[in-house]
Amino acid sequence: MKNAVNKQMKPSFSTLILVCMLALLGLSCTKQDVDPITDNPFLPPSASEFNNLQEIALTQHTESALFNAEDGFSFTSNDGAIINIPSNCLRQNGDLVTGEVELTFIDIYHRADMLPTNKPVMGLKPNGDKAMLITGGEFFVEVRKDGILLDSGCMFQLRVPGDLTGGTDPEMILWNGIIDEDGNLTWEELEPNNQGGIFDENGEYFVFRDEFGWTNIDKFYSDSRPKTTMQVKVPQGFDNLNSAVYLSYDGEPNALAQLDTFNSELGIFSEHYGQIPIGLEVHIIFATADGDNWRYAIKGVTIAENEIYEFSLEETEVDTFENMVTAINNLP
Repeated sequence: MKNAVNKQMKPSFSTLILVCMLALLGLSCTKQDVDPITDNPFLPPSASEFNNLQEIALTQHTESALFNAEDGFSFTSNDGAIINIPSNCLRQNGDLVTGEVELTFIDIYHRADMLPTNKPVMGLKPNGDKAMLITGGEFFVEVRKDGILLDSGCMFQLRVPGDLTGGTDPEMILWNGIIDEDGNLTWEELEPNNQGGIFDENGEYFVFRDEFGWTNIDKFYSDSRPKTTMQVKVPQGFDNLNSAVYLSYDGEPNALAQLDTFNSELGIFSEHYGQIPIGLEVHIIFATADGDNWRYAIKGVTIAENEIYEFSLEETEVDTFENMVTAINNLP
């Protein structure tokens, strides 16, 4: 009977296979597949969902006004920047424009506004590398008539109060904004010529430009310590289309760097130019979308040589735009 009982209890080969398959299936359901906030299966956002949140944030910084082209115009933004466009300045295909036109104006000064709008301050160096800038303000100007974009046929002026960025700096120069096919902004130094110039006087910046678009008052961040590259691994399902990784330098509220390359095989964002000072105290910010809200995580680190930093899904939180901005504003 003992042998008979043992024979009945011995599992068949097919049963063993089924048990193994179920065990493997259970092991594959890791925490990374479940949203730690809702305990539901996690689905990363689409690129369009993330882009929509960035567009909404940019819209909140966008101001507009109507004026007659032949009269000229002076407009003061909610933050206090002033743009002056002279009379009989606007052109369409080289022809003088008259009648009602619409101004669109954006000004951005702080890292908490740069991040949700995806307008970091990364400047091109002469060798093609990128490095972080310290800004005296990012500005977007355009004028349209009946929806058609117009050209500036003369110099227009921007006046920027220095108290928006902690005072003026005579080392600041002008930069031209270039937006790539993925919607990311890079700044290129504007050569001093007939395209415009900048000077500071009585605590204000005076900027002169003859082209609409993005303009920046900036200089490169300077640190004499040895430099290194920096890499950040993000949760599974995220890439450079549906998320972004930014770098906030402690003590620099008027600056924000961005890790602008992504290795899809490793799931790693990188600042691959070797421009990050070793020993620098920073906060790494991972940002993405979650429905109508933001999902983000902030990690304070001291930069070590060739270090790879990592965010897990469990470290992220879902919150409103306003609360995320407050969290970034509260960084050192």
